[in-house]
Parts: sequence; structure tokens; C-alpha cells
Amino acid sequence: MKILAVDSSAAVASVAILSDNTVLGEYFLDNGNTHSETILPMTESLLSRLSMTVDDIDLFAVSIGPGSFTGLRIGVATIKGLSFGKNKPCVGISTLEALAYNLEGFSGILCPVMDARRNQVFTALFRSDGKKIERLSPDCAMDLSELNEKLSAFSEPIYLSGDGYALAKEALTVKTEKTPERLIPQSAVSVARQAIREWNAGHATNEASLAPVYLRLSKAERERAEKETRKDQNT
Repeated sequence: MKILAVDSSAAVASVAILSDNTVLGEYFLDNGNTHSETILPMTESLLSRLSMTVDDIDLFAVSIGPGSFTGLRIGVATIKGLSFGKNKPCVGISTLEALAYNLEGFSGILCPVMDARRNQVFTALFRSDGKKIERLSPDCAMDLSELNEKLSAFSEPIYLSGDGYALAKEALTVKTEKTPERLIPQSAVSVARQAIREWNAGHATNEASLAPVYLRLSKAERERAEKETRKDQNT
């Protein structure tokens, strides 16, 4: 099975093509360019380098959130466009779950963290025995102080990953292990490997059903809601 996966949920743009669990190629870019300028050219170039076309892909995968509102929309739209009319299965993967699978092979508590601004992170907790990963909590937005409290309940080694890594390392007082640098950012390889598991479990869908998952309102939506609340209070 050939899998094409995209992750554009944060600053890093990542595209990967796997044959089952074997990585055939991966493009990883963190140069500040907008994903609208990079994701599709990266995908087309990777396919070309591997002497493949979109028709060779058996399964399409994309991280669907949490993450950047714009980045998630670009990633989902890219996969929708590439898979349109192909009658091939698609899988949307939690960005946090994919980040946890960056750390597959480590034993302990896996804690992906994404910078959600306002002293918060998007996070979820997982436990790994080095072979199998178990989800302990749902994806959510959480204050770093609350995350610190939750992590303090564990005696196992704690590993962080995600674009909120440096922020969490500085803010948390609980001891966390050092994560290898290459395993910190979002990765389309992890998205692809988790997509294989979801497909095997019968959880694949089609391109029409793919949609980003947001854990909270966008800034514009929050400001509009606050404005309407103030208006109601003054009437």
C-alpha cells in the first residue's frame, strides 16, 4: 500500500510517501513560507522524484487538527484536491496523536504540546510501553499550569513533542526527558503511519468527509462573540 500524507498544522510543512511502513520519501520545510506556497509543490516534487503519480497512491492522509486555522485548511484542501475523483480512501488524523507517534519506541508518558497562545497549549496525554501507545485523555486546550499539575501525578518518564516544546519546557516544573530534535516537530511520516492503523481498523473515509477539527474559536470569531456579548449587556 502506498500512502501519501501531509501535515501543515503548524510552522513546519511536511509531506511523506510510504509503502506500508517503509518511508519512500519525505519533504520537511521550516523556512517561514506560507503553506499555500509550499505544500502542493512539495507534494508534486516528491511524487516526481519517486517516479510516481497521484494514481499510484492507495491511501491519502492529513493532520486535521488542532493547529493553525489556515494551515489546517490548506492541508485538508490539498488532500481533497489530490484525491478527488480517485475513489481512494482518506484518513484524517489528530495532530496530537501523530505527535505522540513521533515518540513511538519510548516508554513513559507522551505529551504532545502545540502553542495555542495566551499561555495555553493544545495537548493530550498518552502512555507508551515502547511498543504500544494508549491514549489517556482527549485533545484539548489547556493552561500550562493545569498541564503541569496533571503531569505531576505521573512517576514515569515524561516526553514532550510538538511546536510548543520549548514553551512547555520553560514553563513546566515537572521533570521531562530530552526529546531528540528530529522527533519534536509535526511529521507527515507519523501521520501516514497512524493512518495505516486507522485504515486497518476500518476508520477510513472519503475526500468529501475530510474536515479540519478546531478545539476553539478563531480570533475573529472570539472577538465577534465578545462584541455581541458586550452589546447584549448594554441593551
